[in-house]
Amino acid sequence: MIILDGGLGRQLKVIGAPFRQPEWSALALMEAPHLVREVHDSFIEAGADVITTNSYAVVPFHIGDDRYDDQAGDLLTLAAKLARDAADAVQRPVRVAASIPPMFGSYEPGSFEVMGARRMMQQFRRYLAPVADMFIGETLSSIEEATTYLDVFADCAADLWLSVSLDDDVGEGTVPRLRSGEKLSDLLLAIEGMRFDALLFNCSQPEVMADAVKMSRGELDAFTAQHGAAKPMIGVYANAFPRMDESYDGANDTVHQLREDITPEAYLRFAEQWRDLGADIIGGCCGISPTHIALLAEKLKPAPPVAPYDFA
Repeated sequence: MIILDGGLGRQLKVIGAPFRQPEWSALALMEAPHLVREVHDSFIEAGADVITTNSYAVVPFHIGDDRYDDQAGDLLTLAAKLARDAADAVQRPVRVAASIPPMFGSYEPGSFEVMGARRMMQQFRRYLAPVADMFIGETLSSIEEATTYLDVFADCAADLWLSVSLDDDVGEGTVPRLRSGEKLSDLLLAIEGMRFDALLFNCSQPEVMADAVKMSRGELDAFTAQHGAAKPMIGVYANAFPRMDESYDGANDTVHQLREDITPEAYLRFAEQWRDLGADIIGGCCGISPTHIALLAEKLKPAPPVAPYDFA
């Protein structure tokens, strides 16, 4: 079991870092980078095996075209250094995931444009590659977003993780869908034969994750058995947001309140279900704190073996 960190942006808000829409977590990167490092340290102390660069909001959607053109390279370099320094400061192995966000905003699959996305993704790759143990395309909401990301990073030296966001609708008879409305089963068909080392689901409510894990584990296991390929890992990092509907506007909305029912203990119960269905990687997205991650690390990772007592 690999334990990811939690929601970096919302944890910045919790500790009093500069934080607002539309800049989101990029604001702390610009004005208080020492607090970004503090959040990385807190998730490592909680037991995370992987921390994620604070690069999610370094896109024109959040910081504007002018600041992106002027500052993107420097901000990505800083985000990379803060994560790498935090990971290297501890004795145990901690890996760095280079965050590749939706280039045109979260939950905005209709705004996706391939050539512009490829150009920005290549810039992210350039500045984050020196620290990346893996790249992770996060909160991707359509098949086109996912396949474009996998194509741009296909020959990267780091591991390649793909993480998609699911529609929050749940109910008897519903099937897992991306935010675009496309079926998860169609995504699995589209990425067959493409390189990826892990498929994850993030920034959706915990209630929708189990069906996605179950479907993906079955389909990917069948494909790898048939073709003799390496079996990709499956992962989940859900959020503590209320359900996102069509009125959500990530660039202009005020910062959402979090669900009070997603306590560390409640989140652990979801995580145990995901583990039992075949998830290899579990962490948290928006609103999942170091306290949540500490409980996951305590309960989901096996205890180290106890050395036998030497009576000699």
